[in-house]
Amino acid sequence: VQLQASGGGLVQAGGSLRLSCKVSGGTFSSYGMAWFRQAPGKEREFVADINMSGDSPYYEDSVKGRFTISRDNAENTVDLQMNSLRPEDTAIYYCAVRRGTGSTYNYWGQGTLVTVSS
Repeated sequence: VQLQASGGGLVQAGGSLRLSCKVSGGTFSSYGMAWFRQAPGKEREFVADINMSGDSPYYEDSVKGRFTISRDNAENTVDLQMNSLRPEDTAIYYCAVRRGTGSTYNYWGQGTLVTVSS
């Protein structure tokens, strides 16, 4: 399974970005998908997850109401729409795969950098 994340960039505070992750290999519709992020000097942290059917997303508290995770099982993609961005959202964002209803993330993408200027 390979994951390719894209969509990062530089944006001003209050702006928006949309990240996308393309998954190849395996059966995408059998995977739960997630986004994580790692800010400079900090540990990687969970951002959002979405289940196989896409009807049960959940979010880390600080992004609730600002970020939306979605998936397209026909295109094998998972997106993260990020609105009202804050400087503290600056990080490398990674997409990840977990099999079925499992809780372990088995595969990771290479990351895409999001920088939010104040």
